[in-house]
Amino acid sequence: MNGNAATRRTLSALALCLAASVATSITALAAQPRESTPMTEYEPAESLEGNFLSAYIAGASKDTSAAASFYREAVKADPRNAELLERAFVSLLADGALPDAFRAAERLTARDGSNGLAQLSLGVRQIKAGQFAQARQNFARSGRGAAADLTSTLLTAWAYAGANDGKRALEVVSKLKGERYYNTFRDFHAGLIANLVGDQAEAERRLKAAYDADQNTLRIVDAYARFEAQSGRTDLAIQAYTAFDQLLPRHPIVRDALDKLKAGKPLTRLVNTAQEGAGEVLYGLGSAGSTQGDELPAVVYLRLALYLAPEHALARLTLADTLDRMKQTERANDAYAQIPASSPLKLNADIQIGLNLEQLGKGEEAIQLLDAAMKEHPDSIDVVTALGNVQRSRKKYEEAAATYSRAIELIGKQPAANYWTTFYFRGTAYERAKHWPKAEADLKKALELVPVNQPAARAQVLNYLAYSWVDQNMNIDEAFTMLKQAVDASPRDGMIIDSLGWAYFRLGRYDDAVRELEKAIELKPGDPTINDHLGDAYWRSGRRLEGKFQWQHAKDLNPEPDDLVKINAKLKDGLPELEKPAATAENPPEPEKVNPELPKGAPAPSEPPGAADKKSGG
Repeated sequence: MNGNAATRRTLSALALCLAASVATSITALAAQPRESTPMTEYEPAESLEGNFLSAYIAGASKDTSAAASFYREAVKADPRNAELLERAFVSLLADGALPDAFRAAERLTARDGSNGLAQLSLGVRQIKAGQFAQARQNFARSGRGAAADLTSTLLTAWAYAGANDGKRALEVVSKLKGERYYNTFRDFHAGLIANLVGDQAEAERRLKAAYDADQNTLRIVDAYARFEAQSGRTDLAIQAYTAFDQLLPRHPIVRDALDKLKAGKPLTRLVNTAQEGAGEVLYGLGSAGSTQGDELPAVVYLRLALYLAPEHALARLTLADTLDRMKQTERANDAYAQIPASSPLKLNADIQIGLNLEQLGKGEEAIQLLDAAMKEHPDSIDVVTALGNVQRSRKKYEEAAATYSRAIELIGKQPAANYWTTFYFRGTAYERAKHWPKAEADLKKALELVPVNQPAARAQVLNYLAYSWVDQNMNIDEAFTMLKQAVDASPRDGMIIDSLGWAYFRLGRYDDAVRELEKAIELKPGDPTINDHLGDAYWRSGRRLEGKFQWQHAKDLNPEPDDLVKINAKLKDGLPELEKPAATAENPPEPEKVNPELPKGAPAPSEPPGAADKKSGG
């Protein structure tokens, strides 16, 4: 659920509180989920202890499929162990093995009726089966506290709606009292319920109240606008979507709705069944938890939401995105692939699949997929940019620059600030293709566009441009100032600190270079370029044994082929003697005869997976 910070904090708190009854199991499990798919078979260990340890290790490695399999075997060996059963339940639920998870929940609640997550899960299963009275009983036992009360109350209200008791459903929702954003969540669901049961006056009042309270949350805006459109007030619907589009430009759901409204096409209700409404409650919690980094509880709620509303494309995209951020790339792609072809989010999903394929080492497959998507959607800036990112990651710099140029043509002559990355990416591609004047122009344009309130992103652009100047012995004073600004903005970025150290080296201030490069090594010890730079600085400082040691370490860290040739030469002969005095800012030195290539490093904050570039993420 897209929303402002206060909304996200509130809903995140709900997610955490609701999960409190199984917090110990979730923390110990440390395992992450996959969508409801058949579980992979794993060879079980020969003992209870072996299966338990295998499950624990699998969970720590974020392999929920293996964790669920081994916990299942462990429970077979010790079926009376309540803690083991609870771990297995959470693992199965997180992995999307819901039938097995529900059976484990039955056993847990038979032993301990106060297990909140087990009761919640069983209530969800009852709603799916249309057994609404039994679902309400489970929700009544699903925990205590503000967050649990909110969740159980909303799910109970949807269970009444499913039983065609709209009056009682709205009465239950109206009992909710709390802080402002609890009230917004309440009005949102009350409006959806009223719309479903045919109370249009109440639906209008509640959805308008939710919209007036929060116009920054996509689901609230979408529900309100759809209601207004169905009520014949298309102008108000267009107005709501347009206002949101100004806040978050080009969201596929908003663009699709606006296109339909302007073409005179109808919009369906956001929620069409009580089952979908209950899924919406769980989606809201899961999305909030995902936004705040509470991945495991978030995935559990998203699994349950999709169990009730399998066509909820935004829930599926949120699940896939969460898996992506947890480095479960293949499972994320499985989830992206299940987004319906009819959904406006399908292109976004295909783009992420392509980027993830590159991250998985399947670059040619990624290029084929994104190229096909670009041909199908030639006006999509996002898919064109994604293709350029993969080409650049595959070191096809000329092709990448041409692709980015196509994206920039689509952007137009007055690019918005959020397009700074496109110019930045094209600039890095031009630089790698040795078209420096074009690269410099693009990097300057990116620096002009990148918002001042994004200091980390701005630091990356400053770093790339300034480092490139330093490495070419150009604009040394200006580059030095820019690198200091970049370090101030990102003081824990080893690659940026390396750039500052290299600038000191270029100025002939070798002791200062050693100081900064040693800091960079502490932050990023496994980077071959930083080790190579430190070796150069040690050598010039007279610490030649340490310099050779650092070069050897750089060699062992798998540098780029061109860099390896230069490192081997330095290991054999060292650096050439300086022919001129050490430079000053006003009198920079001539280029070294042995000069390492620009370094590689972590991607910029906004850069897609698999598109890593040199130094600043480019």
